[in-house]
Amino acid sequence: MTDAASDIFAALAHPTRRQILQDLKDGELAAGEIAARFHATGPTISRHLSVLRHAGLVTERRDSNRILYSLVGERLALSVGDFLSTVCPEQIVLREVRKRSTGRVTEAQA
Repeated sequence: MTDAASDIFAALAHPTRRQILQDLKDGELAAGEIAARFHATGPTISRHLSVLRHAGLVTERRDSNRILYSLVGERLALSVGDFLSTVCPEQIVLREVRKRSTGRVTEAQA
């Protein structure tokens, strides 16, 4: 598994970080809004956000004195999807079918 994938799965290992990702699915939130949803200290939530940022699962932007976080859903979907397609037999079969279909189209065009 690549380092990036390892970072993503390490970030997903903690329930607080998974909840933060779920909370961000509807749009960006300020760090204070995120922290208010948990029974943890601000620095603890900040560390969780840092892990998510390092894994590339969230981005941050500054708006005057606030830090706003957003979900990078496509990174999560692609990483988890790639992993699942390598370990789920149904997905392996579907991938092979797609490869064959694409190969036939290419041969017909040649």
